[in-house]
Amino acid sequence: MQVGVDEDKCCGAGQCVMTAPEVFDQRDEDGIVVLLDSRPSEQLHEAVREAAEMCPAAAIELNQ
Repeated sequence: MQVGVDEDKCCGAGQCVMTAPEVFDQRDEDGIVVLLDSRPSEQLHEAVREAAEMCPAAAIELNQ
């Protein structure tokens, strides 16, 4: 799995961080998403998919 984020779309809701904190974080100054791991291990794939589905701004891109 390859993960990408579109910082321009991100609204700083933080759902991704709560769902997959090993893969996503937020900048302190504005809450915009920070991608920690663009190729997460297989054990994290389900959480990453859930984070992408929950993102209100559709800022997370997944390539299988």
